[in-house]
Amino acid sequence: MKAGDELAPLEIAVTRTLVVAGAIASRDYQDVHHDAELAREKGSPDIFMNILTTNGLVGRYITDRLGPRTVLRRVAIRLGAPNYPGDTMVLSGTVTAVGGDGTAEIAVVGTNGIGRHVTGTVTVELDPDGMDTDGMDEGRAAA
Repeated sequence: MKAGDELAPLEIAVTRTLVVAGAIASRDYQDVHHDAELAREKGSPDIFMNILTTNGLVGRYITDRLGPRTVLRRVAIRLGAPNYPGDTMVLSGTVTAVGGDGTAEIAVVGTNGIGRHVTGTVTVELDPDGMDTDGMDEGRAAA
């Protein structure tokens, strides 16, 4: 792995069940994450995904691509366009730095039909026994 390597993208269907289950699992009971009528009353066209669900999906994306023994050391994300049910979020990542201490930094972007849902940086400790590079696109530099 080297700076500029791209991780294979991951498409995630944003279902109503995913949005509600993520909110419940993270104990986020705000009505905008489970009650469409109340979300509309507050100006949203529908319920939308909470940041904790997005954070978990970003972590899953990284460990799916780099292997289950990869340790997430830091996940710093910022939300943009909401994830509404019926859309698809596509996560992509680019390695921005690799440290001699077995760490790497990856820039992550998640887009949906209305724009960028999430941007951020994930710092990982790589599996010292070798990582799964099936999710890497070794031949392409970052755009």
